[in-house]
Amino acid sequence: MISNSVRFHSFGKVEEVAQLEPIELPATENGQLLVKMLATPLNPADINFIQGNYGVKPELPASPGIEGCAEVLESKAEGFAAGDKVIFIERVGTWQSHVVCDAQNTLRIPSEIAPEQAAMLKVNPATAWQILHAYADLNPGDWVIQNAANSGVGQCLIQIAKQLGLRTINTVRREGLEAELKAFGADHVLLDDADLVTKVREICGDNLPKLASNAVGGDSALRQMDALAEHGTQVTFGAMSMRSLKVPNKFLIFKGISLRGLWITKWIAAAERGEIEKVYQQLAEWVVDGKLTQSVEKSYKPSELVEALERSQQGERSGKVLLDWQ
Repeated sequence: MISNSVRFHSFGKVEEVAQLEPIELPATENGQLLVKMLATPLNPADINFIQGNYGVKPELPASPGIEGCAEVLESKAEGFAAGDKVIFIERVGTWQSHVVCDAQNTLRIPSEIAPEQAAMLKVNPATAWQILHAYADLNPGDWVIQNAANSGVGQCLIQIAKQLGLRTINTVRREGLEAELKAFGADHVLLDDADLVTKVREICGDNLPKLASNAVGGDSALRQMDALAEHGTQVTFGAMSMRSLKVPNKFLIFKGISLRGLWITKWIAAAERGEIEKVYQQLAEWVVDGKLTQSVEKSYKPSELVEALERSQQGERSGKVLLDWQ
């Protein structure tokens, strides 16, 4: 079996080092699946992976891709059959037309999920889920505050919070995003500026947010800490501002703020298989029911790889950039 694969033989500028090339796949062995990729998102982590700036470096040449949705063509693993739709919970290099992988690296998902939404199920929805479940004792009606609310994780957090009966304060760096985020279920959308803390206190009164989701860092993260309730928790999973956290002592001494970090890959590696399946089953059910969705700006064919790579690195997009392998 020949796979049409995005490969890179050296680290560098992604448009220059990533290219399509045919590769011969190995035969499917016991415990493995041969799958045909349907859709794969181009995530910032994938770009960093190609640049050589990610947390792990592959042996070269390599294929990027941490997420994707695929159809099983051949199964030599119990519990999987040809025609099943799967996603990947371990890196297998999803930017290629076909993949042979260990079945334990995949999860079966409902066949009725659109491939584009299924392809984005692994990272953003699970990150939002963990933020809302693993770090604070939240009850219906409680407030959660997040920055970068128009990001993929931000969109998911709004929708999952709504399912849990939580209320969200969503901060953004530019005007014009309120209607979009309120359509996802956001309670309040505020500019992430010097007036943020005052506005949060006006909205929440004595019931200040117990939890903050931080994807930006820098001054934005400090404003979140100021807006949190005493003994609140801030969970950092990104650093869009590229500025480290420099935490004033007062937030630790007088407010008792807890600072936590989340990398969803670490959670998947440490969690029991049953827990992982339970989380993704719930997320998949919400997708099927139309209660959880992520914006897609455009899907590109593999022949449009360079254009897709360029667009995925540009700001102010209306949604994710995907590769369509169908």
